[in-house]
Amino acid sequence: MRIISGKYKSRRIQVPAHFKARPTTDFAKENLFNILNNCLEWEETAALDLFSGTGSIALELASRGCPRVVAVEADPLHYRFICKAITTLNAQELSVLRADVFRFLPSCSEKFDFIFADPPYNLPNLKTVPDLVLEKQLLKPDGIFVMEHSREYDFSQLPLFAELRKYGSVHFSIFENR
Repeated sequence: MRIISGKYKSRRIQVPAHFKARPTTDFAKENLFNILNNCLEWEETAALDLFSGTGSIALELASRGCPRVVAVEADPLHYRFICKAITTLNAQELSVLRADVFRFLPSCSEKFDFIFADPPYNLPNLKTVPDLVLEKQLLKPDGIFVMEHSREYDFSQLPLFAELRKYGSVHFSIFENR
């Protein structure tokens, strides 16, 4: 796993081979962040990374200067991996919670400028994730929510939907609170 830009640029963090997580590909991540660079001021962005997995997106956000990044990951092995990466990089702006996203979201009272969700593609209730985020109104004004998913899903009818971006098998549905 490679951090693309920012203060940890080009740092590689070796993901164990036995990990169940499917990190966002470098190609898709780089293209997504190229889009986001035009929409967000990283130094003023509070970010939430749901289903953090390897922590790839959360670490990229911290590297780019986000002063507050919250990663939510339920799997204990993945949680420990993210904690180790935070320590290795001394990424103090990044905090990780070991929690189930479906329990975390209803109790979350903080609002964010950027929310990223990358649930396992085979998650039975994957299609409910955007509804939970949007109904809870976790996005600040002008905030952006990105949902990574496979081609089987179409979220274009949901409120705040702005566009769909495709990078190989990776699809990003982008929602904007404008």
